[in-house]
Amino acid sequence: MSLSPFLLVSCSFILLAFLLLLTPFLRSNQKLLIVSGSFLMTVASLATVAAGVWTVSDDMVSRVVLPLGLPDLPFHIRLDPLSGFFLVVIGLLSSFVSLYSLGYLKGYLGLRPVTSLVVFSALFLAGMFLVVLADDAFFFLIAWEMMAASSYYLVLFEDERVENRRAAFLYLVVAHVGAIAILLSFGVMAGLATGFTGFQSYTFDAMRETDLPAGLASVAFLLAFFGFSAKAGVIPLHVWLPEAHPVAPSNVSALMSGVMLKTAIYGIVRVAFDLIGDFPWWWGAMVLVFGLVSAVLGVLYALMQHDLKRLLAYHSVENIGIILIGIGLAMIFTSFDLPLLAALALIAGLYHTLNHALFKGLLFMGAGAVLHATHERNMEEMGGLIRFMPWTAVFFLVGCISISALPPFNGFVSEWLTYQAFLLSPGLPNPLLNLLIPLGAALLALTSALAAACFVKAFGVTFLGHRRGHHHGIVREAGWSMRIGMMLASISCLALGVLPTVVIQWMDPLAEMLVGGTIAASASGFGWMWLTPIAAERASYSAPVAFIGILSVVVVTYLLLHARPGALHRVPLWDCGFERITSRMQYTATSFAMPIRRIFGFIFSIKEQAGQLPPAAHPAFPQRLYYHLRVRDRFWMWMYQPVVDASFWLSRRIGRMQHGRIQIYLIYSFVTILVLLIFL
Repeated sequence: MSLSPFLLVSCSFILLAFLLLLTPFLRSNQKLLIVSGSFLMTVASLATVAAGVWTVSDDMVSRVVLPLGLPDLPFHIRLDPLSGFFLVVIGLLSSFVSLYSLGYLKGYLGLRPVTSLVVFSALFLAGMFLVVLADDAFFFLIAWEMMAASSYYLVLFEDERVENRRAAFLYLVVAHVGAIAILLSFGVMAGLATGFTGFQSYTFDAMRETDLPAGLASVAFLLAFFGFSAKAGVIPLHVWLPEAHPVAPSNVSALMSGVMLKTAIYGIVRVAFDLIGDFPWWWGAMVLVFGLVSAVLGVLYALMQHDLKRLLAYHSVENIGIILIGIGLAMIFTSFDLPLLAALALIAGLYHTLNHALFKGLLFMGAGAVLHATHERNMEEMGGLIRFMPWTAVFFLVGCISISALPPFNGFVSEWLTYQAFLLSPGLPNPLLNLLIPLGAALLALTSALAAACFVKAFGVTFLGHRRGHHHGIVREAGWSMRIGMMLASISCLALGVLPTVVIQWMDPLAEMLVGGTIAASASGFGWMWLTPIAAERASYSAPVAFIGILSVVVVTYLLLHARPGALHRVPLWDCGFERITSRMQYTATSFAMPIRRIFGFIFSIKEQAGQLPPAAHPAFPQRLYYHLRVRDRFWMWMYQPVVDASFWLSRRIGRMQHGRIQIYLIYSFVTILVLLIFL
């Protein structure tokens, strides 16, 4: 058999299946299980990366039918540029996280077995790979449920904690509500393909060939967008995300935030651009509005957080919003027959999909290293960690620069392309869009500024200054496998930022397939050193020149300050007359976010309490002050808390039927049978 992308993908599934078969024999040797699991998942992930790169580069479309489903409902698999691109996104981060897990999971040795974590991690990877490969509704939903169920057990790994059980349950409920909407969307499209007389046209090929009526096409898209938005964490369906991601093990958080959310982006793109294909402008406007709301509110909620992993989780909401901005613009431009601008916006959104996977995975791995060393998630209990964890601090700083969209790293490129899609937009024959597009550019700029402020806070409070908190135990740097995983992600962030023209040329078939236009020729019209999205006279950016310039400034500054002995003089920090600053005099995460909280306080539910505690043991000692702050999500109070309260009220009422007597239950059964006989 000759080597092909399908063969590489098959090898990946064989390796994951082999790991599942091997796990029962390695349960008694947890260390060997960790090593074997990390190695096999790394190789399996790299195999999918190779398959995806090959598929997109050669613009290949391959199909396979597997006789494994129900009778007359076999599984259909399709590997095309869209699925190949998402295989690269999932596989690249998964390979880095699998290497990282080799050291991270060793922290559980002697504390709890990791067998379930290895098993469900393998199933989780397999589920994500199958989601982007499935080519029929039946197989897609099976893979979707496989991914959701395995990630539920990963969130529930440390199940002795109440917050883990609550977060896992909330995640499962939202995921299945979304899955029901996706099922209904596929049902509408498949039913229209057969006139609602059967379900023979459950394949995606049949849906592609069906000319959907405008009204029912809108119903199908709205259902799909709702279902996939629940998985992606789009506001207001985001409430599970800041609960589930922080409590999961950090390697799982990196995968869930970095790549699991992207399967929902894949679903939106697949349904809108591939299965339906022809859509009105207001679909794109709706996606754009939800993207803008998620981007702005996500970063504002992140700024209010003290929990490092919770802060990163809210930034996933923000970045999913930025991705949806690109997709929404691409849909708008496609509906007005502007293929070049549609290709620019789509490439911007998908490039940010890849970028976010890498820098968010890197940041969660860095947060996991901090948690591994300090056993703390609260930034107020950290500080000064750069002296104990210099490698982690450098890698985390790379992630902070990348997510803040600063050159020369990858986040800048994709957000710059998104700005170009806004700024190069012509006058459209719709006054609402002509108002929305410039407003969207302004809101994206606000989001970028707030993200930079948030990560100045996150890095400064966590790594700089003096050690805070009450726990001053020994802090050790992360092990080499964890460092290698973070280092590879950091190098990838730099490479994607310095060589964007190479990546855009590789993504060219993707834009051609989905919107019928490309930007590779114009983007690389002046060679690999210059990125010119539409034309050089309109906009251009040279990532290599920016990188060389920044690196030169850093090197020259270092040489000027360190080459001559005595050039640097260290003196005590002056602080308003205080000669020596202490940990209690530093900025805290709360104080850093206070100005933003004052400006945007109407968005949150804020409860502040300040006062004096009773005197200490002796009256001569002054009274102590206390300050408590609680910032809550208004969406939970507006949308979800009433549903929870109604559910508990209804459960208590229905619970009265539970008398615990067999005679009553027999009467219930008898009445049910009578009703069925009468009405059926």
